[in-house]
Amino acid sequence: MGNLPPLSLYIHIPWCVQKCPYCDFNSHALKGDVPHMEYVDHLLADLDTDIALTSGREVSTIFIGGGTPSLLSSEAMQALLDGVRQRLPVSATAEITMEANPGTVEADRFSGYQQAGVNRISIGVQSFSSSKLQRLGRIHGPDEARRAAKLAAGLGLRSFNLDLMHGLPDQSLEEALDDLRQAIELSPPHLSWYQLTIEPNTLFASRPPVLPDDDDLWDIFEQGHQLLTAAGYQQYETSAYARPGMQCQHNLNYWRFGDYLGIGCGAHGKLTQPDGQIIRTVKTRHPRGFMRGEYLDKRYTVADQEKPFEYFMNRFRLAEPCPQEEFSRFTGLPVQQIRPALDKAIAAGYLQESAGHWQVTEKGRLFLNSLLELFLGPE
Repeated sequence: MGNLPPLSLYIHIPWCVQKCPYCDFNSHALKGDVPHMEYVDHLLADLDTDIALTSGREVSTIFIGGGTPSLLSSEAMQALLDGVRQRLPVSATAEITMEANPGTVEADRFSGYQQAGVNRISIGVQSFSSSKLQRLGRIHGPDEARRAAKLAAGLGLRSFNLDLMHGLPDQSLEEALDDLRQAIELSPPHLSWYQLTIEPNTLFASRPPVLPDDDDLWDIFEQGHQLLTAAGYQQYETSAYARPGMQCQHNLNYWRFGDYLGIGCGAHGKLTQPDGQIIRTVKTRHPRGFMRGEYLDKRYTVADQEKPFEYFMNRFRLAEPCPQEEFSRFTGLPVQQIRPALDKAIAAGYLQESAGHWQVTEKGRLFLNSLLELFLGPE
């Protein structure tokens, strides 16, 4: 047990009021009402089938993502989290995050979610510009976003996060920085600041909007980063900024190659077994199949030659140094096995090596894909 990584639980709620044109997450536009309790029953049944893979470990973080989890009633959320606690040992200090839309109806449920055990809310703001929100297909306005943030701040939750995007269609440097200033004014303990990318199989992919060019994107990133740093936020991951001590523990566990059980439509899991095997699970994507009780789409074991790439793909997104002993502990492989790749990365100026750690350099961050390719196993 001592060698097994920390365990998190991810729960997926698949419905949205409407599908955003940039979104490639497993979300489905709602037709009719959310089957609140019926879906919760299926989530708990899905959990029952996977519990054996957790080796009795305590759950240190829970993340309820979507879709739009705040479409779920607070009663259903209570039943869900009660059901989880009956089945799994959940740490008394567990961070329990829920994604929420800033819409008025959802925000009014925040205190009910808090009573159910949610202690961190992540609010999908994306922008404070009405025209940009419309372009992104969002169904809330800037005022609702501000109200939701103030509600979350007033509840005395452990933390709350604002999700913001930059590099939006026809967005100027000033517009991007204005969004950031408005977010900072609301004083969230955590800010996720993503660059919009066009993903395949989205509406934007079939009708691409005009996005800022690379030079403009760099200016936005550089000046935005300065704004955030000056406001007391520390960048700890490619797109994540937090006040000291307020990092998202759930996401940190992902990026440190921790384990996570994934339940619900399309959820992914990664579970290390006592014998060192790493099992990945993928759940049925469409609610129709999932609600018929067909939970598992696939389950497979990660091959040894794929482990270094999988490990570093997560680890090198973090600003913190990477402990060498964790590589061996979490992959079961000796450092010697990746020595040639490490030497190349160090020679290229992507990595620095000390007695016990590896640290990605500024250059390594800029050329992250080239760095990661060095760790790809043989085809």
